[in-house]
Amino acid sequence: MKVVRQPLAATGRLVPLLRAGLIAGIVLAAAAYPLAAAFGIGAKTTADAVRQKASMLRDVRPAQTSYVYASDGRTPLTMFYEEYRTYVPLSAISPHMQQAIVAAEDTRFYTHHGVDAKGVARAFVVNSQSGGVSQGASTLTMQYVRMALRDSARTPKEVQEATAQTSMRKIREMRTAIDLEKELSKPEILERYLNSAYFGHRAYGIYAASEIFFSKKPSELNQIEAATLAGLVKSPSEYDPASSDQKAATDRRNYVLDRMQVMGYISPDMVQKMKQEPIRLKLTDPPRDCTALPEKYNSWGFFCDYLKNWWSAQPAFGENPLERIDALRRGGYKIVLSLDPKVQEAAENGVQAKESTGSPFAHGLVAVEPGTGRVKAMAVNRNYSLDLSNNGEHTNPNATSKMKSNYPNTVAPLLGGGTLPGYQAGSTFKMFVMLAALDQGMPLSTAFDSPHRYRSEVYNGWAPSNASGAMTGRQTMWSGFGKSVNTYFVWLEEQVGAEKAVRLAERLGLRWRTDVDRDMASAEKADTWGAFTLGVSDATPLEMANAYAAVAADGRFCEALPVLEVSHPDGTPARYITASGMVQEVAKPRCRQAVTADAARAATDAARCPTGDTPAKGSCGGWSTADSVRGTVGRPVAGKTGTTDSTRSAWFVGYTPELAAASFIADPDNPFNAVGDGQSQRPINAVAETLRDALKGQPVRQFPEPSDAIVGGS
Repeated sequence: MKVVRQPLAATGRLVPLLRAGLIAGIVLAAAAYPLAAAFGIGAKTTADAVRQKASMLRDVRPAQTSYVYASDGRTPLTMFYEEYRTYVPLSAISPHMQQAIVAAEDTRFYTHHGVDAKGVARAFVVNSQSGGVSQGASTLTMQYVRMALRDSARTPKEVQEATAQTSMRKIREMRTAIDLEKELSKPEILERYLNSAYFGHRAYGIYAASEIFFSKKPSELNQIEAATLAGLVKSPSEYDPASSDQKAATDRRNYVLDRMQVMGYISPDMVQKMKQEPIRLKLTDPPRDCTALPEKYNSWGFFCDYLKNWWSAQPAFGENPLERIDALRRGGYKIVLSLDPKVQEAAENGVQAKESTGSPFAHGLVAVEPGTGRVKAMAVNRNYSLDLSNNGEHTNPNATSKMKSNYPNTVAPLLGGGTLPGYQAGSTFKMFVMLAALDQGMPLSTAFDSPHRYRSEVYNGWAPSNASGAMTGRQTMWSGFGKSVNTYFVWLEEQVGAEKAVRLAERLGLRWRTDVDRDMASAEKADTWGAFTLGVSDATPLEMANAYAAVAADGRFCEALPVLEVSHPDGTPARYITASGMVQEVAKPRCRQAVTADAARAATDAARCPTGDTPAKGSCGGWSTADSVRGTVGRPVAGKTGTTDSTRSAWFVGYTPELAAASFIADPDNPFNAVGDGQSQRPINAVAETLRDALKGQPVRQFPEPSDAIVGGS
């Protein structure tokens, strides 16, 4: 009977201990499989699953911080992260740190095989005597298994299974640790542990901890600093050295120093000296997201916000916008922006000197590189900030409620790339009608005797008029575009068909964001949209700069692109699979021929007329709407002005062979608040000065001439 009672008595003691979560108190490495079977796990199935899990954990990498750089690839701007972490190899981690973490967490790390049998037995005795959980027995390997399972979890259930304080979790963790040590060497496990551990203050991994607490690289940590950080892993909040009372942190650091002495890492005399030293921190608060850019780069926040919106639309980073932003915050990408500091400075000078941040009118500019679609500048007379406390209020035009105005502080995507519909772009849309006509074979010399007012039978008797009586008379595409003759372009739109102009605008990147615009652009109504040529649709500066950039690039449209480089932590470029099955780098330009090169060259020849430039083939008819531009830019330049009814908004889009820029001025809070004719010159000057300053010192390039066939007779 005695032989029978002893196992029963042991089992009786086991039950309450298991309920207390003390599986480690009775599980030795050799007993892992029998116990697993005893708990009904199924030995063979569990063994296979555990081995597969251990093999999988070999390649698990925890979430890492994504870094954003200026176009030089070296100037850091901001970071995106859920867990602030940068993975570093063991060779980049101070030996003192390696020694300190082993001394603090697992003194027999180099002798056990994943589970420390002596530690388990010791914990069992101590916990049995205390009647609770007073001592654990997790090795560094077991702790890493737990962290890696958490980092690799894809569902809430998997997260719960990886961290739950249960008997089964502890047994699986121990067996996985044993198998993992067959997959990885001790240095490899230590490297992964140090890059996964949480040290408090949003510092995940030793790189972040070194930077946040001591403002240095992990390779530079001394013994006192290493002991301080190693002491944090057990309880980051309790031992936080950045708290007002450092006693707990100091006591814990000194404990780690003592353990380092026992292991022979530090002499007794040195330990005593070190323990007398206070903890000296040099705290760093790592920036996060677009509002954390350095003050001198505050205006770049709008570009950063555009980057986020662009990123959330890229299938390369996930199945939906949430997955893609999660990838941005966890993927450890290196992101080099296409924003050019020289062009950005020119744009800011061109915009901010003309309209203060305290103005209700937003005055902005976007510059795009023809042939690549890379966005080179985004400037607007606003501060990029979430602090709206000093902003005024305005009445929502569609409601009676009061809302905070967008000035002087805002994070609204006023320049494009977000959800805002934009602003009516006026006569800048005449470019799309002219391109459609040219693309259909109509020559630049197409002439019409334009009256002051024109009644359109095609558009149900609609009768638009010109802005000035001086526009009356015979016009061609050169003079009609240069003077912005409404009646000529309504007639031209009739000849080519409004739907063709609408579809061409779509090929050049325009999207319809209001219910009215979507309805009018539909297949059923597009051909009746006579007012399309007068720019009654909303558009963003980003769209317009990119559309005109395609004209500058011989009709080759490139999707707007905010990056020069996007690479994974290992340096390989981020890629995606195109609709045709090709593998392409995310940061490479995505271009297509939207109109023929000859049509684009012809449109450019006519578009030189509004700027005061001289076309290669035709006559501008004596005067133009922005004739100061050529003199300011000092090189061949094309473009188009645009104003809406009562000058509620004013635009100018201009380009050279190297750069296209679109500028506007309008009230985003109240589209009925007219900027007035006196403000219409500001976008013209902003673009002209930006092109001049951005291209200063570069060789002068000429526009390619159109063919004689598309020019036509005089």
